[in-house]
Amino acid sequence: MATAWTLPDHPKLPKGKKVAVVVLDGWGEANPDEYNCIHVAQTPVMDSLKNGAPEKWRLVKAHGTAVGLPSDDDMGNSEVGHNALGAGRIFAQGAKLVDSALASGKIFDGEGFKYIKESFDNGTLHLIGLLSDGGVHSRLDQVQLLLKGASERGAKRIRVHILTDGRDVLDGSSVGFVETLENDLSQLREKGVDARIASGGGRMYVTMDRYENDWSVVKRGWDAQVLGEAPHKFKNAVEAVKTLRAEPGANDQYLPPFVIVDESGSAVGPIVDGDAVVTFNFRADRMTMLAKALEYADFDKFDRVRVPKIRYAGMLQYDGELLLPKRYLVSPPEIDRTSGEYLVKNGVRTFACRHGHTDGTSFVDKVIIETVKFGHVTFFWNGNRSGYFDESKEEYVEVPSDSGITFNVKPKMKAVEIAEKARDALLSGKFDQVRVNLPNGDMVGHTGDIEATVVACKAADEAVKIILDAVEQVGGIYLVTADHGNAEDMVKRNKAGKPLLDKSGAIQILTSHTLQPVPVAIGGPGLHPGVKFRSDVETPGLANVAATVMNLHGFEAPADYEPTLIEVADN
Repeated sequence: MATAWTLPDHPKLPKGKKVAVVVLDGWGEANPDEYNCIHVAQTPVMDSLKNGAPEKWRLVKAHGTAVGLPSDDDMGNSEVGHNALGAGRIFAQGAKLVDSALASGKIFDGEGFKYIKESFDNGTLHLIGLLSDGGVHSRLDQVQLLLKGASERGAKRIRVHILTDGRDVLDGSSVGFVETLENDLSQLREKGVDARIASGGGRMYVTMDRYENDWSVVKRGWDAQVLGEAPHKFKNAVEAVKTLRAEPGANDQYLPPFVIVDESGSAVGPIVDGDAVVTFNFRADRMTMLAKALEYADFDKFDRVRVPKIRYAGMLQYDGELLLPKRYLVSPPEIDRTSGEYLVKNGVRTFACRHGHTDGTSFVDKVIIETVKFGHVTFFWNGNRSGYFDESKEEYVEVPSDSGITFNVKPKMKAVEIAEKARDALLSGKFDQVRVNLPNGDMVGHTGDIEATVVACKAADEAVKIILDAVEQVGGIYLVTADHGNAEDMVKRNKAGKPLLDKSGAIQILTSHTLQPVPVAIGGPGLHPGVKFRSDVETPGLANVAATVMNLHGFEAPADYEPTLIEVADN
């Protein structure tokens, strides 16, 4: 059935107001204490939104079932958060899709598995991905089920190429994950399956770069996984991880690449012609670059040296626009009719330009992001789709990130530059919606550096001020929110909420996202004076934001969208 793209007018809210949508990455709401970097930081702008009119500030859920994840023990992430913010509905997400496909066995009946299975008789099955139970990019139990299912369906030789985590889970937890996997593989060997770990390395140093930030990360992985070459060689993976972790300054995220070798010193599992490869991460952003290296015949990002003829499938398809990879084990959520597409299609027809033009070209969407979050307010917001809906109505601007350093070294990142581009877009009069992602709280929060994260939060707050001042100047409306928590809690806690200590009595730093709710604040001189947050929306989450934004533009949302967060009082 063809989509009816025309949105009804909102009965009480006018069209034509300029709307700024600001997403603070990793900015949740938690109890104030010394480990809440948002609380410790000087954030006068966000404080004023929170402590201003109570009917213009509220919290929404940004994790678990509210963003399509399997359970409320699953922390949110940028991908599912921006999917929900943009789609206006809740779609079963990565982990959940894979869980149901594994539980039903459907994964083993699909085209993707049938394709890789053709290599089982004469080749090796290679599994590459993040080994942890963090649930953001992958999950250990899924890998275990995949190993079991593949071996029961004829895989005789299996090699696992592990990437250690320490970012979505505690640093040091890698050893336990490797021991668990080694135990599973030894049980497979007892059943006559030649199953071993073949290589490894830390996720931030080996393989899992994103947005083409640093191809040398992918090359280090390629050399170990495909060529069987790495600076460190070990007889087994537990010894490898323990030894490399013992080096000064070492941590799970940045372990150097290693290969496992046999008695003669030869790598036990390079990828060769006739093999099958599965990248088992379900989240796209940090697998896309490896997927290109594995799949593209025409590839110039680094010298691959040897390009084996393989059967390759992703756990999911990582980029629907690029159709990358071509084969996958689990079909992605079909996210259609996103708010961005609706608004662009309605703008062409129904907005009058602020400058009095009547040619119907008023609704234009300008999106500004820093490279590390480039996909977030474009690709993920638009339902895992790259590119424009209508190039004449949209402009996407990328602000390059600092490369070659960890984000705690320059925690201000490019927040001011992003905000200035947003300000200029608003003041230009060309755009009706300006959407930005400010990555500081998340990217610096992931480093575990509390002092730097405090600086990062202050920088993000200063950026918000620049944008809100511009909204004020153009008589516009703002909606400020976040995609998930991170910077608001930087310490592991016990059941009572007290900080956990390690053996030496130091606090255990939390580098991952959190389960905390995130704020939504609305305001600006263009906001109808009767607008306030509703109190009757049951467990509101990020998906309720899309209808809210449509209302601020003067439209009613489609009937199947999650309900708007706002209502208009008559007085």
